[in-house]
Amino acid sequence: MDLSNAWWRKSSRSGASGGNCVEVADKLTGVVGVRDSTDPAGPVLTFGPAAWRAFVAQIAARP
Repeated sequence: MDLSNAWWRKSSRSGASGGNCVEVADKLTGVVGVRDSTDPAGPVLTFGPAAWRAFVAQIAARP
């Protein structure tokens, strides 16, 4: 999958200290990309939009 034109944004849940940095590309057609911002050329996890929404909902529901 070609994600070279993806617009990546740092997750609001990532730490400010530069450690746990997750970036998300969610303005793609039919897929959401997730990567480690400290390794932008590294591997990317991809999720379908429904799976991503379910994941985010589960995280948001945690205390």
